[in-house]
Amino acid sequence: MRALMLRSSALCLVTVFGTFSASSRKVIAQAAAVSHRYYFRKTMHYQTEQRGHQNSPDYRLYFKTSDGKYISPFHDIPLIAETEQANDVPAKKSKKSESEVLYNMVVEVPRWSNAKMEIAIKEPLNPIKQDEKKGKLRYVANIFPHKGYIWNYGALPQTWEDPGQKDKETNCCGDNDPIDVCDIGTQVCSTGQVIQVKVLGILAMIDEGEMDWKVIAINAEDPDAKNLNSIEDVRKNRPGHLEATVEWFRKYKVPDGKPENKFGFNGEFKDKDFAVEIIKSTHEHWRALVQKQKNTGGIDCKNTLCCDSPFRCTTDEAREVVQSAPAFGSAHPVSPEVDKWHFV
Repeated sequence: MRALMLRSSALCLVTVFGTFSASSRKVIAQAAAVSHRYYFRKTMHYQTEQRGHQNSPDYRLYFKTSDGKYISPFHDIPLIAETEQANDVPAKKSKKSESEVLYNMVVEVPRWSNAKMEIAIKEPLNPIKQDEKKGKLRYVANIFPHKGYIWNYGALPQTWEDPGQKDKETNCCGDNDPIDVCDIGTQVCSTGQVIQVKVLGILAMIDEGEMDWKVIAINAEDPDAKNLNSIEDVRKNRPGHLEATVEWFRKYKVPDGKPENKFGFNGEFKDKDFAVEIIKSTHEHWRALVQKQKNTGGIDCKNTLCCDSPFRCTTDEAREVVQSAPAFGSAHPVSPEVDKWHFV
């Protein structure tokens, strides 16, 4: 029981670091690291529970801890998965190199698939669901020569692109979502999988006038992870991959009648250090959101582990949220149109 309480205390630290001095933060992080290291292997494994019917508007994928307690993947999964720094975003300068800092990534869309799955930011406990447009489920088009998404696609938990915050470089405001991640590893992941990734760089996509950062990362368990430590390493070892990524994001909405997306910095990828600063910034915006220092604008901040958050709920309340969702049933068929190839 004592050990579980220690683990809970370590998780609570993530949302209160902003109120302490740098020296205090260091002391707290060191204290929390003891319990965090001890439980790292167990607590990084999350379970999921399906409700509703796949390929239908009622489908939801809820998250829970290894001991079966329901959580929000947006608010309760820590941003940092690196053992010696507990759950906080990296400080000004870590003793370890930044290439060793790992982030948790919530996989929403497996590579080669088309269903546009995403964390439901406006629903209690923020399950993963399939996005809809005008009452229809959304699927991304297959733009020749690609099939669906060309990486495992997902989000960094405990981050938020604030729509009230204007980016200095691009003059665009955030898109109101957690920051997006493209895992370029060789493994095809599954929806709801939580993996630990190494950040390599970032792309500044502008989606219909909104800032929509795309973090480029690699699964830390991937065989190539040790050889890829920067965006330049990707350029050298994966010829054409970065160019394909820009082209995919530029054109993926064109088959739906939308214009091509634009990019900041002339479509060039920024390096890892730049990416880490963007992640830090979005983490601070999330902290303000979950502490009710920002207008939520419809975002549901219900959580079970953020100790200083006024939105924190009990285990029983979280269970009621999941039990109120439709029971899990057989999947609905998918239209053959989803497999159509588009030449744009």
